[in-house]
Amino acid sequence: MIPSLGRSASDVPKETQLLLLEAKEESSLEDELSSDSEELATDKTSYILFLPVLDGQFRATLQGTQSNQLQFCTESGDARVQTSQSLEAVFVNSGDNPFELIRDSIKILEKHKGTFCHLENKRIPAHLDWFGWCTWDAFYTEVSPQGIKEGLQSFSNGGCSPKFIIIDDGWQEILNTFHKEGEPVIEGTQFATRLADIKENKKFINAGSDNSCSNLHDFVDSIKHNTNVKYVYMWHALAGYWGGVLPSSDTMKKYNPKLAYPIQSPGATGNLRDIAMDSLEKYGVGIIDPENIYDFYNDYHSYLASCGVDGIKVDVQNLMETLGSGYGGRVSLTKRYQEALEKSVTRHFKDNNIICCMSHNSDSIYSSKKSATARASEDFMPREPTFQTLHIASVAFNSLLLGEIFVPDWDMFHSKHETAEFHAAARAIGGCAVYVSDKPGNHDFKILKKLVLPNGSVLRARFAGRPTRDCLFEDPVMDGKSLLKIWNLNALTGVVGVFNCQGAGSWPLKSLEAAPLRITISGKVRPLDVEFLEEVAGENWSGSCIVYAFNAGLLSMVSHRGKLETSLETLQCEIYTVSPIRVFGHDVHFAPIGLLDMYNSGGAVEALDCNMDVSQFIVKVQGRGCGRFGAYSNVRPKRCVVDMKEEEFSYNPEDGLLTIKLDGEGNSRDIEFVY
Repeated sequence: MIPSLGRSASDVPKETQLLLLEAKEESSLEDELSSDSEELATDKTSYILFLPVLDGQFRATLQGTQSNQLQFCTESGDARVQTSQSLEAVFVNSGDNPFELIRDSIKILEKHKGTFCHLENKRIPAHLDWFGWCTWDAFYTEVSPQGIKEGLQSFSNGGCSPKFIIIDDGWQEILNTFHKEGEPVIEGTQFATRLADIKENKKFINAGSDNSCSNLHDFVDSIKHNTNVKYVYMWHALAGYWGGVLPSSDTMKKYNPKLAYPIQSPGATGNLRDIAMDSLEKYGVGIIDPENIYDFYNDYHSYLASCGVDGIKVDVQNLMETLGSGYGGRVSLTKRYQEALEKSVTRHFKDNNIICCMSHNSDSIYSSKKSATARASEDFMPREPTFQTLHIASVAFNSLLLGEIFVPDWDMFHSKHETAEFHAAARAIGGCAVYVSDKPGNHDFKILKKLVLPNGSVLRARFAGRPTRDCLFEDPVMDGKSLLKIWNLNALTGVVGVFNCQGAGSWPLKSLEAAPLRITISGKVRPLDVEFLEEVAGENWSGSCIVYAFNAGLLSMVSHRGKLETSLETLQCEIYTVSPIRVFGHDVHFAPIGLLDMYNSGGAVEALDCNMDVSQFIVKVQGRGCGRFGAYSNVRPKRCVVDMKEEEFSYNPEDGLLTIKLDGEGNSRDIEFVY
């Protein structure tokens, strides 16, 4: 799923699952800030939302025509499931705030359809607030216990240990019946590999130089006790493996699997062919009888849980949309698999520990009642230099829809990579999990320590990171002029990440007119870019904000409708913490910033209060983490107290920056500024 922009119905691509329109009532004033009053122009803008949804056994999408008409297309995925009418295929709503509009519309659909739940009504997996490591790019399918141990030790040596790990593809017992040993692999047959057993393969049995790892249980127990890993997730596909399960396997026969051949939707193939699905159309999938799919998941997850595994990453979920023929259609089959999966996860992984992957089709999205985390984009592709900017733009735009139903997972990245800072900054403000896929010994700890506290926790923002309102209808990848701005909220501050995604890549089905080049683009950052900022500002808000630019290290005072100029080269970024200035007591103007050396500085500010008596006035901040903690104050405090102990602090009267040094691992701290 990727964003697309246009000005007419003919620009709407096939398989569109969300359409947002902007309608402006133009005024005589230009839509820019006045240099004198810093007031926004008075254009009246409204937004119209189209959400094609599930209608019984059918699933709808939108598409434009060459004659500039907007169509909705419904399909069942089963030639025997037909209808002559569709009464609830597309939901339409309008409003003056696009983010409220999408949120409220999803909540209306949740109640009306009853097939899925809004994120607010789901249990959030525990791994999201901890730094993680995925084995995929580090080892691909050659993952082994020894390699994982080496990787964990490598992180520990640098002082930044993962607290959750995902053991990705490569641990299962699988068989490719199309490949003969000693012969080259026929292109495409790798996707037809099938699951032969629910237990681990021989790499995880009697492994290690001294056979110290006798099985998966011993290995999981070992890394939890020796490296303080909190959560271990295992990868598997929704159908078992890419090619499903092996029908001839003695273990699998009890689930009554059959060989089926996927049938792809014309809408999907009309956009882009996929080598995995094209291959499976030819070689087939071993699909478990829907009547037995819960038994399969229950047995599978029961075994993993007995080994100490805490959760699962479930991949290739879009496969079900191609296998509906003979099973009541794609919607019905997806729903049955999804219900069985979530029932098993609830039973065996108490914290709802599941990451959904390749699940962007609306069949999956609108069948999710419990799953609370889902990948928001194509994989991070470390070897594809033109994909890096697309990745950041895609996850931000895709989070407009996905962020109302899941915590979007913006995928792993490499801490030692030419675009590492670009990706790290995005993860810091994305409200998503923060995890990497570094090879052992191949890390940049300077970058990691801007994301991760010494205790392994991360400063995760409250919501899914999404494009700012003035970026929603601009192309941040290919128009050659627009910066991508992503906003989010913390407990008491806002944050805006600005990314130059221009000149380094192109959207699928579109091509750059010239070779990639570095482009310098200028733009504006405003406190108004942070939606709902007033909700965290409190009643003492003066109306102005302190804006802290992370990379530049600069502090600026800006009115709520004011602006800052920014200029970035291709693949450069800047993060702005936006802290409302509160007015307390004896005309003290105060704005907490947070940890000045962390990308999401304001994520370290958890609470703010004040006490006043005849002799003194105290501003109380509950902070988290360690390092340089900053705040703005219009006057110098008399003293600073941290956890009931007086500490030294510095104060710059020119910009009002107040700084103290916090020691420790990353726990909550009680900070008092006495005036």
